[in-house]
Amino acid sequence: IKQAIMGLFLLLGLTYAYVTPPFEASDELWHYPMIQYLAEGNPLPVQVFDPALAGPWKQQASQPPLYYYLGAALTFWLDQSDMDAVRHLNPHVEPGVLTSDGNRNLAVHDPDASPWQGALLAVYIVRTASVLLGLATVYLTFRLGRLLLPDRPDLALVGMAVLAFTPMFLFISGAINSDNLIIPLAAWACLLMIQLVATPPQTAAARLRRYGGLGIVIGLAALAKIPGTGLLPLALGTAFIESWHRLDRPVTLRELLLVARATVASFLWLLLPALLIAGWWYWRNVQLYGDWRGWSAFIAVLGQRSQPASLGQLWDERWGFMASYWGMFGGLNIALPTWAYYLLNALVVVAVPGFLVYFLPRIWRWWQAIRLPAQPLAKAIKGLLVGVTAFFPWVIALLWCAAIIVGLIQWATTTWSSQGRLVFYALPFLQILLVTGLLGWLPRPAGRSIGLGFAGLLFGLSCLAPWLWIRPTYQPNLGCGTPTHAVDQLYGDQIRLIGFDGDLATAHPGENLNLRLYWQVTAPMVTDWSVFVHLNDPVLQIPVAQRDMYLGQGLLATSFLQPGDCVENEYTLHIPETAGAPAELELVTGLYDFDTFTRLSTNAGTEVARLASLQLEPRPGVYPNATEVNFGDKFLLVGYELSQRRARPGESLTLTTYWQPLAPPAGQYTFFAQVLADFGGSNTRWAAFDNTPPEGTMSWSTDEVYRVELPLQLAEGAPAGILPIIIGAYTRTDEGGFANLQLVTADGRLSNENLWSLTQIRIDE
Repeated sequence: IKQAIMGLFLLLGLTYAYVTPPFEASDELWHYPMIQYLAEGNPLPVQVFDPALAGPWKQQASQPPLYYYLGAALTFWLDQSDMDAVRHLNPHVEPGVLTSDGNRNLAVHDPDASPWQGALLAVYIVRTASVLLGLATVYLTFRLGRLLLPDRPDLALVGMAVLAFTPMFLFISGAINSDNLIIPLAAWACLLMIQLVATPPQTAAARLRRYGGLGIVIGLAALAKIPGTGLLPLALGTAFIESWHRLDRPVTLRELLLVARATVASFLWLLLPALLIAGWWYWRNVQLYGDWRGWSAFIAVLGQRSQPASLGQLWDERWGFMASYWGMFGGLNIALPTWAYYLLNALVVVAVPGFLVYFLPRIWRWWQAIRLPAQPLAKAIKGLLVGVTAFFPWVIALLWCAAIIVGLIQWATTTWSSQGRLVFYALPFLQILLVTGLLGWLPRPAGRSIGLGFAGLLFGLSCLAPWLWIRPTYQPNLGCGTPTHAVDQLYGDQIRLIGFDGDLATAHPGENLNLRLYWQVTAPMVTDWSVFVHLNDPVLQIPVAQRDMYLGQGLLATSFLQPGDCVENEYTLHIPETAGAPAELELVTGLYDFDTFTRLSTNAGTEVARLASLQLEPRPGVYPNATEVNFGDKFLLVGYELSQRRARPGESLTLTTYWQPLAPPAGQYTFFAQVLADFGGSNTRWAAFDNTPPEGTMSWSTDEVYRVELPLQLAEGAPAGILPIIIGAYTRTDEGGFANLQLVTADGRLSNENLWSLTQIRIDE
């Protein structure tokens, strides 16, 4: 069975590796340039603190380099100078967003490019090596399962299968990603630690050999990924438990000091190869960036949250976290069916108490059976040491999982990194714990049946995902039907807009406008033109809503197309909930060069083709511009009204807002509005007003809606242009500070923002 699971994993892993187009696997489009750069014989790049100046590897230059060196060693013999040509990034993709109109591809792919040469061949070689690393993880998971569950080999096999057939693990294993190296190395290091305590070395030579080997593996793990350094504290604890277990000393201060001395000697011996292997890279970080992990440069390029996330906010992000644990493909924008997430998450919910049901009785039986000293302190110390030794595999498993989860929480507090795949460093243990909690407490026949069903469910999803959800995302469709509305507008003698389909009579704020355009190529194109569709506001003279993408739902660069090719393209424009209504909007479309923002003119001399006029009607509701914006589950903005949408510097306008308490306010809240402009990265307020209701919000009732007026006097120096009006609510802290209410999303999640961009105004000269 073990060999069958490994064989199926290898087959599926290679399927993911070869079905997923190059650079479409999570961060692969940033990981591969590191390999290509090193394969050309270059030294490690020095990370910059400006994302605009970062190389094609972006934040990955801040990662430990072992995986990249291995990839370079496998591909150095190839001429990969064509990387820039084949790594053609899609400038309009929205990673992490499940768009309804496609445009989910991270790159555009030349159909004439050969996968058997240059950079593309290098990608597939490294992907194949990554699958083999994943295979090592599958094997090590079984080994760990046998040590954790010596009396349940069936559960070890189920844990192995659950890991092997987790769709996201297969997807990452078939991608260029340095996670593929740290996962088996961390599992191997934990396996060596457990074996050290289970069968302590009895000779000095054996001790040196085994601790030296552990140090080498930990050093490799630390040079593969920063979480690998977290294995060192576990190794220190392992050395102490192994020394105590091997020396078998009574619990006295003198004997514990002897154990501590042996521990230090063993740990220093394993630390030596670890430092020799990985220490240079961390010292390099200190010299270049001022911190040993290099996080300052990493975050500067990656970006961070506008303010640190609370634990409550991270908990609210749990759906996306779990989705990317089970399977979220592409740029985290290709999902499994929703029912699959609900079912798999439900199994996790069952497994958590199930693990306690399985594990706690075993601890109790062990406690009842052991004999401890009568002296309380000695009893406590020996009980702890004997217990840790007896359950050492579980101690390592739980501590490593906890270290990875706590580390991710710290990281996700600062960055937008609530991704389940980022706990895969502990995936072998996590899947074994899951299987134990789900099946370990059940009668063995029932446990085996359910385990087979669980593994079979994951296997089925993993078999279907490449063909039903991944591959179709990247299949462009050429050919056109007959449009409902004919246009016949030629752009630069290169491409013709034939017509469009769409119900364009009326719309409301918060709705989506769906449109289909029909394009025909009339001449070869060198420039990769982007199509824009704008729903323009004639008062503000800017788009209320817009959608930009390449043709073919983002899959077709115009330089790939030939005269006569015809392409249908769907566009979904989301009209903001706070768009001012009523208004008559104008729907237009055109093409532009994303690199230069040069527009392709029509043969009539215009930059756009006007498609239709659309009436934007107010949303049904009692209040003007009815909306629902939740501020901290305290207040709901239910509407607003702006006295005018255009003004000159020095003039006044009045913003009237309507608020409904969602709960009896426990404090005094102030509502504010500001007109902002961003200059040089700092926001300048050109108008602002704070209103604390004179009756006090503590007297407000949840059954009432309250009107709050916010008059705004524009400063004389206010710049001409379009400026946003932002609103919010705050209360004063005991220290005299301001505590803004955070926004709550429509699905009840606490967001990271405490300001709402309500609408915009045009300031005339």
